Amino acid sequence: MGGCLSGDVRGGMEAVGAGSGSGAARAGGGGGGGANEAVDYFFQTSGLRGLYSPLELSFSASKLRNMDALSKSDPMLVVYTRKDNRLEEIGRTEVILNSLEPSWITKATINYQFEIIQPLVFRIYDVDTRYHNTPVKTLNLAQQDFLGEACCNLSEIVTKFNHSLTLNLRSNCGHALHGTVTVHAEESNSSRMAVEMIFHCLNLDNKDVFSKSDPFLRISRLVETAGPIPICKTEVINDNLNPVWRPDNPLLVECFDFDSSGDHELIGAFQTTINQLENIYKSKSGANFFSHKGQKKLKGQLFVDKFQEKVQHTFLDYISSGFELNFMVAVDFTASNGDPRSPQSLHYIDPSGRPNSYQQAILGIGEVLQFYDNDRRFPAWGFGAKIPQGYISHCFNLNATTNDCEVIGVEGIMSAYSSTLYSVHLAGPTLFGPIINKAAEIASHSLQYGNNKYFVLLIITDGVLTDIQETKDSIVRASDLPLSILIVGVGNADFKQMEILDGDNGKRLESSTGRIATRDIVQFVPMREVQVGQISVVQSLLEELPGQFLSYMRSRDIKPRPPLQENAFPTAPVYPPPPTK
Repeated sequence: MGGCLSGDVRGGMEAVGAGSGSGAARAGGGGGGGANEAVDYFFQTSGLRGLYSPLELSFSASKLRNMDALSKSDPMLVVYTRKDNRLEEIGRTEVILNSLEPSWITKATINYQFEIIQPLVFRIYDVDTRYHNTPVKTLNLAQQDFLGEACCNLSEIVTKFNHSLTLNLRSNCGHALHGTVTVHAEESNSSRMAVEMIFHCLNLDNKDVFSKSDPFLRISRLVETAGPIPICKTEVINDNLNPVWRPDNPLLVECFDFDSSGDHELIGAFQTTINQLENIYKSKSGANFFSHKGQKKLKGQLFVDKFQEKVQHTFLDYISSGFELNFMVAVDFTASNGDPRSPQSLHYIDPSGRPNSYQQAILGIGEVLQFYDNDRRFPAWGFGAKIPQGYISHCFNLNATTNDCEVIGVEGIMSAYSSTLYSVHLAGPTLFGPIINKAAEIASHSLQYGNNKYFVLLIITDGVLTDIQETKDSIVRASDLPLSILIVGVGNADFKQMEILDGDNGKRLESSTGRIATRDIVQFVPMREVQVGQISVVQSLLEELPGQFLSYMRSRDIKPRPPLQENAFPTAPVYPPPPTK
């Protein structure tokens, strides 16, 4: 059964957990947003979504101001996160006596979330001598001398090669002060080891009347306070009581008879550990399943045909070693958006400065992804409009000043979008194929210069697709490339087609020639369905991206670069020349 899966609540029959077509079942450390849909499902149903990676922040400072007359300053650092324009303290260091070059021992812990911006503020104080015997947590900061502060986003730290960032200190008013602070981030999950196993079973009980059982395995980690936590699930083997599963910690192994309704019938189960599974593999023996609650030993047995330990690199391992996420955006300029001059139009530019839905999506996604792109030059296209050249184009550059598809920064995208509204005529129909093919061409071309770039295409649209089959074909072809596609639906159109493109139902897309997508690369979110106070559109769109990135890298055995190779990547342009037309 291929990789382990837990999307069976949707009745899906595919394997989940390995992140590749081979379906190697994996268990173990690594974490950090791996391509394990069973774990993803558990966190989502627990109210936790996206990539959560615990980080430890360590701090040092240099050339601090001396605020003491007869000795040196006694510095302490306080770290805050900024939420809704207010500061929340997340930790304080110890006080280091008589030092202008402190390296603090106390660390602060924070959960890194890829899909949101996490602003941090670091403030350094000289603690007055009379408070040296006072616990740091109870110190009144207003009674200490302020030495300076520095600000950054957490993503600016983790994207550095050594996970370290040095910042100049400033006053509360933003004036430059003497000294710097250096912040270093390290993942708390030190283990990168995973175990890949191959299973097969013999003599399983038959749960079906007119045919044989359709078995699959589900493996869970046993936790006293939370019950079984799914780790992975294999694919279903139809009509077979002696199934062989292809390429999967303390564990609960359950074998079910698949039912498309999701009401799967338990064939048998047993408790084990990683070490016991390794012993089963070495001894070539089988482990017997037991009936519900272990009341009866069954004749059915599980065999381990492969047991291999391997390093499972995390998303941050790749990002900190020079891998990039390159942002691309495509905007729908079809007539169904309405006249941009009308306040009812989805493209209406509000004089008050309130962004429309297109601007909200560009800003939200762009502000997160820009820190993962070194040069911050973003390809930006429009589609579905009659352009100044006199014809309807389904892929044209928003940057009208040159024949270059790139603009500089998120501000460049916003400016090019606004100016394009008044230089084209909204038309139609709504076609995704040309845009996806263009993005795929760029992603494919980049492979000539290395494998450290992964591309993220944002498509913002209001309409129903006219080229649904061509779009499917384009996505299936692109699933072999370092590319993910984010689609935001704006307005009140029927977006059922978009939901088909998103593989969240456990079934991968199929092309017109019968080819199955190598992996799920599409995430769709209708803006109207994201309620105020719940998860944002940006978080909904980006929560699957680290897993898609890892599934691509792991399926091709691409490993992070060692830190010494910081400048080893080629600097040649990755974009093919623009078309002659």
